[in-house]
Amino acid sequence: MSRIGKKIITIPAGVTVTENGNEITVKGPKGELTRSFSPVITMHTEGNEITFTRPNDDKENRALHGTMRANLNNMVIGVTEGFEKALELIGVGYRAQLQGKKLVLNVGYSHPVEFTPEEGITVEVPSNTSVIIKGANKERVGELAANIRGVRPPEPYKGKGIRYVGEHVRRKEGKTGK
Repeated sequence: MSRIGKKIITIPAGVTVTENGNEITVKGPKGELTRSFSPVITMHTEGNEITFTRPNDDKENRALHGTMRANLNNMVIGVTEGFEKALELIGVGYRAQLQGKKLVLNVGYSHPVEFTPEEGITVEVPSNTSVIIKGANKERVGELAANIRGVRPPEPYKGKGIRYVGEHVRRKEGKTGK
């Protein structure tokens, strides 16, 4: 049995979970998230606790069991606490700034790179070398952070580029003269 799929999701106060066929909607103080789930796995609600059960131990059902539970748990966490990813820009002249809601990056190209976050995601620039992405949907926050990092990933020789805060970049030794 799936260890993650067997765990019980406790719904905090102020959060409502509604099931409409295959779609599950979670509403909370930070927003509303809707996602469609597989009809194979069944959801059971008792009071403020949710559990998932699967019909049999087929490989596909075992995979879906833990995934559905994790996705719903992330939705509940997202509408109560929210998710955030922090990025840092390392390099001479690398900077980030907000123009309205648009994030503008100057990272060594001949042109600035612009990102417009979708609805429900906020971007903050506390200093010109750090960017914080916040939102209720974990997938969207991570996707935007990965797209921003992909503009200029950290390189192994000087360590320049955009990296997650706390990310370790393995450094390589450069050429040695004889």
